[in-house]
Amino acid sequence: MFIAWVLHDIEEAAAFPETCDYLADRTGIDAFRMNTRQSWAAVGLMGLLVGFACVRGARTGGRSRLYRAVVAGLETHTFTHIAASLLTRRYTAGVITAVPVMLPAARAARKQLAVDGDPLSRNDETLGIILLPAAGACHIIVRMVMRRHNDIRRTSMTSRAVVC
Repeated sequence: MFIAWVLHDIEEAAAFPETCDYLADRTGIDAFRMNTRQSWAAVGLMGLLVGFACVRGARTGGRSRLYRAVVAGLETHTFTHIAASLLTRRYTAGVITAVPVMLPAARAARKQLAVDGDPLSRNDETLGIILLPAAGACHIIVRMVMRRHNDIRRTSMTSRAVVC
C-alpha cells in the first residue's frame, strides 16, 4: 500500500501547485497558493505518517488502529480526488492515479484484513477521516516552517548587506 501511495503522491505533489493556483484564482484566496518546494515537503511529511502507519500495520499483523484508519482513509481519499475534478470540471492533482493505483492498493489491504479475520470496522472507517486534517496540518506546517526559514534567510542576507 505504501508503494501505491508513493506513486499516487508523486503525481499529486507535482501537480498540486497548479491546482492550488487555479483554486486561488477562482476564489481570490491567495493562501491557497503553494510552490513546488512546499508541495513536495508537505507530501514528504504526510509520507512519514503513511509510512509509519504501514510499518505499524506490518508489525501488528494489521491490528494497529493507525494502520487501519490509514487504509480506510486512503480508500476514501481516492473519491475526494474524483469529487474535486468533478466540481472544478478539470484535472486536479492526484486524480489520474487515484483510481488505478491508490484505490486498488487500499482495497487489497482492506481485503487482506478481512481474509486475516479482522475486517475494517465502522470505527476504523470513521477514524480514517484523520487523513484529511493530517494532510491539512502537513501543508500548514510546511508553509509556516518555509516562511519562517525564508524570513530568517532574508534577515540574514539584509544584515550581511548592511555590514558590507
